[in-house]
Amino acid sequence: MSNGLETALPWLMSALTILLTVLAGNKHRSSWIVGIISQSIWVVWIILTGEWGFAPMSAFLIALYARNHWKWTSAIPR
Repeated sequence: MSNGLETALPWLMSALTILLTVLAGNKHRSSWIVGIISQSIWVVWIILTGEWGFAPMSAFLIALYARNHWKWTSAIPR
């Protein structure tokens, strides 16, 4: 893995996790999209580093964030 990715991805993943937490705490419906994006970057990290122990967590969170997004957007009155 290139040194640039080794340095940049953990910072990006941390920033997105913090943003997701703030957005979810404020009940902002886009929080779950940010979560899915964040976990997608985790998948890249897992593949690049070979840290396959994180794969089940990432898969579960992608499914959970998708479910939450669906529930939140379907609950909005039209």
